[in-house]
Amino acid sequence: MRHLFILNPVAGGKKSDKAAVRRSIEELMDSKGGSFEIYETVGVMDAAEKVRREAMKGDELRVYACGGDGTLSECAHGAAGFENCAVTHYPCGTGNDFVRMFGPDAGLFSDLGALVEGQVSPVDIIDVNGRKCLNIASIGIDARVGLDVHKYSELPVIGGAGGYVISLLVNVIKGINSHFRITVEGEELEGKFALICACNGQYYGGGFNPTKIATPEDGSMDILIVNAVSRLTLARLLKLYASGQYAKCPDIIKFVSGRHITVEDDREFSVSVDGEGLYTKRAVFRLIPGGVNFIYPRGCRKVSEIINLTAETV
Repeated sequence: MRHLFILNPVAGGKKSDKAAVRRSIEELMDSKGGSFEIYETVGVMDAAEKVRREAMKGDELRVYACGGDGTLSECAHGAAGFENCAVTHYPCGTGNDFVRMFGPDAGLFSDLGALVEGQVSPVDIIDVNGRKCLNIASIGIDARVGLDVHKYSELPVIGGAGGYVISLLVNVIKGINSHFRITVEGEELEGKFALICACNGQYYGGGFNPTKIATPEDGSMDILIVNAVSRLTLARLLKLYASGQYAKCPDIIKFVSGRHITVEDDREFSVSVDGEGLYTKRAVFRLIPGGVNFIYPRGCRKVSEIINLTAETV
């Protein structure tokens, strides 16, 4: 068995100590005596290509995404479809949204020893025009805000968190709603919509939690379609949407559990695929049940077990 640690040198910003991460990996793996490699990425999708190349060698490979959600997504993209390859997250980024849904067990992902000794099990993955998405893919106002953040967060006066605020304000001024033709589980919709969100996980955008019941283990996506709204309604809706309370506004938010959704328009639009941008006139979201092997750290429960436990205690 080989262990591949994908280290994103820019994840987490300047405050992240990549040298300390590297030392921790080396100390652990030297003590275990296993075959391992630490690979630093050099650009977008470099992690995916590295994982794919290594997986093609055919022997058992475990991949540890040492970075944020983007690094994890790239590693999952590279590992998808290889039965000999499994991927997991050692969170070193700013958001680390995917592992949040593991609730009380989320901290186990920060234990390298628990990850190396973890159990492998297949999880679902979303294919969006060929780009694999492990967590959440979205179209509309939230996608535009998220993809435009980098334009503002790097400005010295604004900073990282302020970038989201500025991006939100700018995109709201540009217009909240966009025209789309949507086909979801055989139903056709057309008109103006604020956003469309396909969830394999539960959190994105640094903590938005549109659904509390999504799990990458159930063979289905949680799909949320938000109708056109005014600026005033958006301000009221945002808190409910961000906390998974879509059921409180059924006249605005449509919920569908399914495996397929197509979104089209005559003009090109942006799609956020685990935080990375894809630009197209036709986006096809297709769930692949058990499409990638995932490493659960030692002692970590599956998301479905955590959801059921939480429901029993409410």
